[in-house]
Amino acid sequence: MIVNKSFITEVLRTALAVTFVIISIFLVMRVMGFLSQAAEGLIPVGGVLSLVTLKMVSYLDVMLPLMFYIALIMVLNRWYSDHEMAVLASAGLGTFHFLKPLSVLVLILGGLVTFFSFYLTPLSLAQGYSLEQQYRQSNEVSGVITGRFVEAKDGNGVYFVEDYNRGSGNYENVFVYSKSFDREGVVVAKTAYRTEDEKTQDQFLVLVNGSRYEGNPGSPDYRVVDFEKYALRIEPKNQTKLYLPVRARPNSELRESDDPKLKSEWYWRIAKVFTLPILAIFALALSHVDSRRGKATGMVLAFLVYLTYTNMLAYTVALIKKGEAATGAPVWFVHALYLVLACYCLYRRNYNLPLIPEFNLGRKRATAS
Repeated sequence: MIVNKSFITEVLRTALAVTFVIISIFLVMRVMGFLSQAAEGLIPVGGVLSLVTLKMVSYLDVMLPLMFYIALIMVLNRWYSDHEMAVLASAGLGTFHFLKPLSVLVLILGGLVTFFSFYLTPLSLAQGYSLEQQYRQSNEVSGVITGRFVEAKDGNGVYFVEDYNRGSGNYENVFVYSKSFDREGVVVAKTAYRTEDEKTQDQFLVLVNGSRYEGNPGSPDYRVVDFEKYALRIEPKNQTKLYLPVRARPNSELRESDDPKLKSEWYWRIAKVFTLPILAIFALALSHVDSRRGKATGMVLAFLVYLTYTNMLAYTVALIKKGEAATGAPVWFVHALYLVLACYCLYRRNYNLPLIPEFNLGRKRATAS
């Protein structure tokens, strides 16, 4: 049908526009955060794009229902403002008619949200966490900025690189200060480069044509050694086990676990999928535009519904996480409550009734008297 096709097309087009805007804002905020970490030498500048992409993917399962909700409200508000809904109603196509194209959209986007919530989000979080830990625990000089002193992670060393030759991949005019036990050492070299031991995979900074000053100044054991090459261990291979955060755990581990934290994450992944159809019904019911009140009333009410709904879900999930709820009954209760409210609002909107019934008790008493 032409109306259904036009409705689906406009909602998808609007959803893409809203997605582009929200993702652009998200990218700007996250890029600034990772660039500040790169400036501190915690991560390399080249890894910022990978980390931002993985972080963005991990939030899409939460962002997609909101963007779909906003797109639905925007399209339906425009149709009401342009009197297209009034024309369709006069042709016998009421509010209930849009449940069919809306169900098609919900099935498509619901499958996408399910894929993100149960697969892509945990995978991207695990990859991002592993990559960030690798950057932080690997070669310390990979994030050093030329012309700036950078302190080592353990606080027992300082690096300074005057310049970096991109053609040769070498650092130029390198200064390294290190402190171990009761001795201090300073190493200066004209050039340096990074290397990795093939057997142990330990990271080394190889300094070329420099000098090492070792010992405490003024003590008799103070030494100055000139060298052609000097390999300085930067960071030994990390042998500790990587513990993933709860949001990055696989579904099988969450489903079979009795840990309240893991159970809460499992119910939260399910809850994100069920919010989509309920929000779609609310959007269909609350997008009516009253010419006397304007668009603001419906928009404010729609966003209040979204905020209360998602916050109540988050609260019930927090109860499970704290161990105050043994099952997911509170989560299902919130879904059921808002589903009933959504169907009630849609029913009254379809018959052009006010969402809140008016009880004219004073008029009834006057008539009876």
